[in-house]
Amino acid sequence: MPVDPNPAILPTVSRAFLEDWLQVLRQQCPPQQLQGFLQQSGLASMDLARPGARVTHDQIVRLYQLVAVETGDEMMGLWSRPIRSGTLKHLCSSMRGASSLSAALFRFCSFWNLLLDDYQLQLQTEGTGLCINLLPRDQAVPMPPQRFGHMLLLKLAHGVASWLAGRELPLARVGFAFARPTFAQDYPVLFPAPIVFAQAQSQIVFGEQLGDLPVTRSEADMQAFLLRAPRDWIFTSYRTHAFALRLRELLLQSPQLELQLKQAALALHLTPRTLIRRLQDEGSSFQAIKDGLRRDIALRDLTRGLKSIEEIAQDIGFASAANFHRAFRRWTNTTPGEYRRLGLATVSTPNTV
Repeated sequence: MPVDPNPAILPTVSRAFLEDWLQVLRQQCPPQQLQGFLQQSGLASMDLARPGARVTHDQIVRLYQLVAVETGDEMMGLWSRPIRSGTLKHLCSSMRGASSLSAALFRFCSFWNLLLDDYQLQLQTEGTGLCINLLPRDQAVPMPPQRFGHMLLLKLAHGVASWLAGRELPLARVGFAFARPTFAQDYPVLFPAPIVFAQAQSQIVFGEQLGDLPVTRSEADMQAFLLRAPRDWIFTSYRTHAFALRLRELLLQSPQLELQLKQAALALHLTPRTLIRRLQDEGSSFQAIKDGLRRDIALRDLTRGLKSIEEIAQDIGFASAANFHRAFRRWTNTTPGEYRRLGLATVSTPNTV
């Protein structure tokens, strides 16, 4: 994947988003081993029960890498059968040799149908698009869907397909076979699509007329992709994403995040009223996006330890450190100093944020 010389500040996700995975790890790993994983990924000091806790992409990537290697299960206990080390490499190698994207997605489904005992993947056409359904193998005894597992498998399909195509592929829809969770706002960070819950089955629907796209990735491309896994398939680095993320990009380009709503609307060729409505449709607002970006930049800079709290406050547009302290406590239920001191946002590769 091409590397952006000016990478965006990636949105953090809520601690609740990670909790589904941690529940599985508590069942799979001895307490001492799990504590080691959390320590090395910068999560050991985090009070995951605290409502304001945030988790960075680097922390999730590092935790995945540690658990996948140490347990020998590349799906980390999310399915009833372990997914042995090297599976992703063979999957990418198989898909890389396909004649088109539709053929690659067919190989993706066939590959996982040989491995999973709990579910089978069904590839079908939906209009002029392609749809992957995740269906329980035993329809008579329905299993409660593992939310993190369903998300991860659908994101793997989208992430690898996007890598093969060389760009983030548009999605028509992503559906999940579980009720809307309290952390539903985290899903648009991962999937560039409308997201619906409480569906008959989990599914991902690729945009129209993508099936004939060529697949052109070299062996060297694949090795680089695998070396960074799962970063490039969970958190795709492309910018064609949810409308709220496009607005984050505009804010990032303005000094001290000073962009106003009218200016943003003009840049997006919208009226202010239309911009407000579009954001409401995504369950967001201009101020919420600005606050979220401020928070994520603050988390990053507090982690790096290269700036004083006063400098961070000024960089993200606060008139005083006191105003920043009040806002940060509202966002995270802790102070900037406590956050930095306790190492709540330690990342494994901070230069990639």
